[in-house]
Amino acid sequence: MTARQTIIRSATLTDEPAVHSLAAEMATSFVVERESFRRSLGELLASGNAVLLVAETDGEVSGYVLGFTHPAFYANGRVAWVEEIAVRPEQRRQRIGALLIEEFERRAFEAGAKLVALATRRAADFYLAIGYEESATYFRKLL
Repeated sequence: MTARQTIIRSATLTDEPAVHSLAAEMATSFVVERESFRRSLGELLASGNAVLLVAETDGEVSGYVLGFTHPAFYANGRVAWVEEIAVRPEQRRQRIGALLIEEFERRAFEAGAKLVALATRRAADFYLAIGYEESATYFRKLL
């Protein structure tokens, strides 16, 4: 069996079909509409606070992470938030998600972030295994 090679890199517009497919599969509260996705992708790639990374395994996009850094009073500086992360189901448990988070953390640290936070309902075991701890209750209100 040949070892698979995964690289983590910044997303580009050419990643749109693969990232859209992953986002649509991951979403539970909303339907990811193609045109809205396309507009959001362009805006995110142009944003100075957004970090959109893709994992590329053997030349194919196998996952992505979307997060942000921003200033926060409570941290006396910048914090980072992971908004979305997805890995193709058949490629899970191959460290792809961990590699995406590690690179996001590295970039957040370089941007001056004091912490990385996220909300999840489905992946608590994954985050606990890579060193995260439970911290707060998550609330939301659909508008």
